[in-house]
Amino acid sequence: MLIRKAAADEMLALWGYHDTELATPTARFFYSSISSGNTDFWTIESEGELIGELYAFHELSDRDFADGSVTAYLCAFRVRQEFRGQGLGTRLMETVLDDLRSQGFSRVTIGVDEERNERLYRRMGFISVVKECCTDPCAMDDNMQPVKEDEPYLLLVRDL
Repeated sequence: MLIRKAAADEMLALWGYHDTELATPTARFFYSSISSGNTDFWTIESEGELIGELYAFHELSDRDFADGSVTAYLCAFRVRQEFRGQGLGTRLMETVLDDLRSQGFSRVTIGVDEERNERLYRRMGFISVVKECCTDPCAMDDNMQPVKEDEPYLLLVRDL
């Protein structure tokens, strides 16, 4: 298993797009943010195939999520079902947190909308609630504005 930073083109391919013209607004937002260096796209690779992903945004329009200097935001933390339970997600998270620390960040946030995920993230040290949220700053509508969520979710934080 290889954990590494990946390129914006790899993100597009992982999400099923060949170019940004056909991509959703959210995919274009992620692509642009990775390309500009505002977001690190981390992957777990097995035999040349991407099996996990995690994105670290350095700065977002809602500075409670990521302010560009002290606090970064993690999102889209996924490991394919058949690879779960092997500690790969924990290794990926630890690698990303170490990298953010080396970049000078001292806090990291993550959004949680399911009780199961909340228990997982709290075990990973995300124990304090920043706020309850109704807008996802990384999901964009057709006007490239953050999407309002149907259900509120919690923004959790941990120190690095």
